[in-house]
Amino acid sequence: MEQKFREFTKTDVSIAVKDHYRKMRQNQTFDYVKRMHNKYLNFNNPMELWEAMYSLDNLIDVSDPDLDLPNVQHLIQSAEAIRNDNRPDWMQLTGLIHDLGKTMYLWGCDKDGTSQKEQWGLVGDVFVVGCSLPKSCVFPEFNKLNPDMKNEKYNTQNGIYQDKCGLDNLTLAWGHDEYLYQVLKNHKTNNLPEEAMAMIRYHSFYPWHTGMSYSSLLNEKDKEYLDWIKDFNKYDLYTKSNKTYDLDEIIDYYDPIAKKYLGNTLIYW
Repeated sequence: MEQKFREFTKTDVSIAVKDHYRKMRQNQTFDYVKRMHNKYLNFNNPMELWEAMYSLDNLIDVSDPDLDLPNVQHLIQSAEAIRNDNRPDWMQLTGLIHDLGKTMYLWGCDKDGTSQKEQWGLVGDVFVVGCSLPKSCVFPEFNKLNPDMKNEKYNTQNGIYQDKCGLDNLTLAWGHDEYLYQVLKNHKTNNLPEEAMAMIRYHSFYPWHTGMSYSSLLNEKDKEYLDWIKDFNKYDLYTKSNKTYDLDEIIDYYDPIAKKYLGNTLIYW
């Protein structure tokens, strides 16, 4: 039987998964996201790339209904599938690192939802804050729990945003995507192409790239982004399995690629 993914409505979906999305929808307001930007985007935690990879051997993504392996396994699965399809080396590296923003749990806390125990500010499908929540969000019944939906400033279709302003001008729910994007944007020896940076920033933005919501906010550039994300998504989603890898055994292949695009310096998280 063909494996199906992201079946959030199936009867045996974990209570923890559903509770995660309830907390995420309830707590991720525009003001919360701005506070997280101010708190976590100071780039004062130096860490080598492979140390960051090893740290995800201790994290299981509670929002994922498909996989209960340490997150580092998902990263290797994605990268190896991209490698096996002979895609460009920068895309292989992107597959390997795209979830590395989850290292935030190392200095996160339960209150922020950025810890191992409380992950609602760390993982899961993201959405735009500052405008109404679409029905394409998983568990849309939780949308009404968000305090911003009672605020006239934020609860209209465009909310605080201008028509056709484009994805790059939106504020998304806080999580590992935006965190890693900002960390790499700040990393002086980052030479990853624009496509890779978009894949990192928007891969969890399912209400847009799969739910096709927010059409009034999109511009021409976003059509290009969508093609890139759709291409990446098949490796992010459809490579999930119970096959496991030894990180030590793949470092020799990926380390030269990492040095090519990220340099040989510490990354400040």
